[in-house]
Amino acid sequence: MMSSITTNIENKVATITLNRPEKFNSFNREMAFLLQDELDACEKNTDVRAIILVGNGKAFCAGQDLKEVTSPELNPGFKKILEEHYNPIIKRIRSIEKPIIAAVNGVAAGAGANIALACDIVVASEAASFIQAFSKIGLIPDSAGTFFLPRLIGFQKASALMMLGDKVSATDAEKLGMVYKVVSSETFMEEVNNIANNLANMPTKAIGLTKRLLNESMSNDLESQLELESKLQIESAQSEDYAEGVDAFVNKRKPNFKGK
Repeated sequence: MMSSITTNIENKVATITLNRPEKFNSFNREMAFLLQDELDACEKNTDVRAIILVGNGKAFCAGQDLKEVTSPELNPGFKKILEEHYNPIIKRIRSIEKPIIAAVNGVAAGAGANIALACDIVVASEAASFIQAFSKIGLIPDSAGTFFLPRLIGFQKASALMMLGDKVSATDAEKLGMVYKVVSSETFMEEVNNIANNLANMPTKAIGLTKRLLNESMSNDLESQLELESKLQIESAQSEDYAEGVDAFVNKRKPNFKGK
């Protein structure tokens, strides 16, 4: 039986693929737990220095598999779905101190859209689209959508998209600031891999600390953020990569960062 999550590691980049193409990569309980396991494995694997999250087939992720929640035998209930499936996934994405790229190859709906927006960098194929589909079936946005989307595009736009459930094209998502860039479908994975390979050869320690700072900036005041910047700058300056970067700069050569 084909696994609903597959992972390939090459050149220090782990590509995690959501692999239920016949269901537009919608989540069931098994897939949610497998994704958590793969994220944990990537965090612990020192050979992995960047992570790509992508969908197999035409969709990135259509959110929750509604067949599961409408089945008396299979339905785990919304409390378990949120507390055991989506909330842990979002927390892992934000806590792993390695860059995570959401490669949105097609539709990203509901929780699928919000998982993508929680990643560090979102690259969208021109065939991609984003939709806060929750209001269409009488639900509220979850998977940290109400946290990240207003911060990305502003309160007014986020309110409208969540209440109206409008579909946002890749081009419009880029204009709104939801995604880093839009790439043609033909060169999509090539561009994603180029970005991931670039990140995998950068100073991973500094990138991880930058991610921690960005997380803390969501709730810190200016004084607290400045204090944390000072603390983490001292930590990054003690890394092997900092010593390598300075030596490479002084000697006018390309740095060879080890991620330490």
